[in-house]
Amino acid sequence: MPVRVLLVDDEPLVRAGLRAVLEAQPDIEVVGEAADGATVIPLVRQVRPDVVAMDVRMPLLDGIETTRTLLRTMTDPPKILVVTTFENDEYVYEALRAGADGFLLKRARPAEIVHAVRLIAEGESLLFPASVRQLAAEYGDGGGNRAARARLERARLTGRESEVLRLMARGLSNAEIAARLVVGTETVKSHVSAVLGKLGARDRTQAVITAYESGFVAPG
Repeated sequence: MPVRVLLVDDEPLVRAGLRAVLEAQPDIEVVGEAADGATVIPLVRQVRPDVVAMDVRMPLLDGIETTRTLLRTMTDPPKILVVTTFENDEYVYEALRAGADGFLLKRARPAEIVHAVRLIAEGESLLFPASVRQLAAEYGDGGGNRAARARLERARLTGRESEVLRLMARGLSNAEIAARLVVGTETVKSHVSAVLGKLGARDRTQAVITAYESGFVAPG
């Protein structure tokens, strides 16, 4: 089945460009468009996308609040890919903290756009780990976030789960983690699922942000 994508951006040219790039792929289908976050919730319920590619800055309801609303009101929300003009942007980091699964620069090349959508849909790797580290270093409370520390303490990760979280924070995929730890990929998937469950994280991005903000992993 193709990856179903909903495009959300207040600039028609941006939406048209993304549509042209994505619809050229046999495994990706653009199922709808919206010009603002305020119309996203009913549209998501109608077209049931796998991925919402959404601008972080919009006039009525921005990508941060739209992400929060989607995750709060839907039992099975789509993956959320924030689309942004600026890489080192506090809005992007706040969207990731709110539950977005990753972000994409509007100036990205077509191959990078396609890769980002596929990677977000699969959910087995962290998109642009170096950029997420940079954002965490700039806006992530320097490891002093009390809520993140408490979340990590409650999780009581095992030694192997802690290793897996550190490797996740470096952006390694399940296959790469398996090779590093000399274990099977299915074993890594089990550890990743355990880490996400114990941290109450929706995905790898949320788990990694908790790791950075708690001081468990240094973002620098």
